[in-house]
Amino acid sequence: MKIKALDHVNVRTTQLDAMIAWYSDVLGLVKGPRPNFASEGAWMYAGDAPVVHLVAIDGAPGVGSEVALKLEHFAFSASGRTAFEARLKSHGAEYKAVPIDAIGMVQLNVWDPDGNHIHIDFAAEEM
Repeated sequence: MKIKALDHVNVRTTQLDAMIAWYSDVLGLVKGPRPNFASEGAWMYAGDAPVVHLVAIDGAPGVGSEVALKLEHFAFSASGRTAFEARLKSHGAEYKAVPIDAIGMVQLNVWDPDGNHIHIDFAAEEM
């Protein structure tokens, strides 16, 4: 067996509607088809690929990077940094740009409504 690529991340949330809106409005993902699972949720697509699976749960809201979970962040590679930064600003989304000169990349770090850390990676030459 050979791993080809990461397929998706699964995110549990107590605020499904807010998360759908954020992943749509801020990251530009699109809610798309999802199998009829017993739990409520949404699959958020980048093109034809459902890259973020949101699952509704009951209980206290998550705070991101949960202690038991051990996941600090997930990331997407992208193009169109200028337009993305404009989108972040128009939604009042907090972000932090981190240049990584050694590999010619700039990470734009963002946090969803549950506090999950995501970075969007752009080629440094885009600026």
